[in-house]
Amino acid sequence: MTCNIRNVRLPDDYRAIARVLNSYLSEPTTSERLEGEDAKIPAQGKLSRDEAGRLTGFDRLKLVAEDVKGNVVGYGIAWRAPWTPAGELHHTLVVEPQVRKQGAGGLLYERMAEWAMQIGASHLNYAVKDNDPDALRFAEARGFRKARHTFESVLDLRRKGKAYAAAQAGNGPFERSGIRLDTLSEWPGEESERKLYALYCRTTPDIPGYRESNPEFREWRKWTLELPGAAPEHVLLAIAGEQWIGVANLVYHEETNSFYHEYTGVDKAFRGQGVATTLKLEAIRLARKAGARYLRTNNDAMNEPMLRINRDKLGYVPVPGLYRMEKTVSPLET
Repeated sequence: MTCNIRNVRLPDDYRAIARVLNSYLSEPTTSERLEGEDAKIPAQGKLSRDEAGRLTGFDRLKLVAEDVKGNVVGYGIAWRAPWTPAGELHHTLVVEPQVRKQGAGGLLYERMAEWAMQIGASHLNYAVKDNDPDALRFAEARGFRKARHTFESVLDLRRKGKAYAAAQAGNGPFERSGIRLDTLSEWPGEESERKLYALYCRTTPDIPGYRESNPEFREWRKWTLELPGAAPEHVLLAIAGEQWIGVANLVYHEETNSFYHEYTGVDKAFRGQGVATTLKLEAIRLARKAGARYLRTNNDAMNEPMLRINRDKLGYVPVPGLYRMEKTVSPLET
């Protein structure tokens, strides 16, 4: 296939990029959503080095592949955020199904790899669907190897299965323990948001496979509380006395009338007491009340406690997940 690789032209390319990404994403995106995400990021990147000489800071390269008629058929982005581990760069590369195996993906990857070499990245991360053997072979042929496996699960809210029966039972034992449930909408203001941020910071390091540092508060707020579909009434809190001990955060997807269970976290001292299960049941009740069709979530393969809750207790059904592929390089070998 003859194709042209070029830098994105924004905002003109947003619609085409959304179309390409939607051939890969579990939940559809839109040009408006992509533009909103870009508006949160400074236009000019700022890369640096730490004391060990590893790449730090943030920047991104965004490319499209065009066919001979000028139609966008592929999209690639190489990026790092300030909280990305030092030396690392993330890759996303998608080619429309009808033109795969014709060279567009390889050309996009070459340009992304060249940029990685230029900026001195030493470690590349690339996500591949676990039911896409062609994409897996593409990554492995370029030196990537499986590092983690993230399972995706879906709960059909229209069916009266395990989750329905459990949710109907209420939170009696939970309430008798002195722990109560609230939502963030009942705690307006920055002070409460910072309290929630502190809970995220305490609990995210314990997630299997999590290697990022915590962003500073303003960045965390942009990518958590200001996501499209996020709302204070969808942030569930478990509170013991004055202490916020657990959180479950849901993000609504209008395009599919569904919720994504973005995060569940419980303080170490309160784990093993049913807090996470109760938060998840409350999330199911919330989503059902809103008339959503389903709940979707992701869990690392090593996060057995959450997988057991979701699948054994609540009846979430496995759907295709993701392999995190990794490649360690030196700047001269990228």
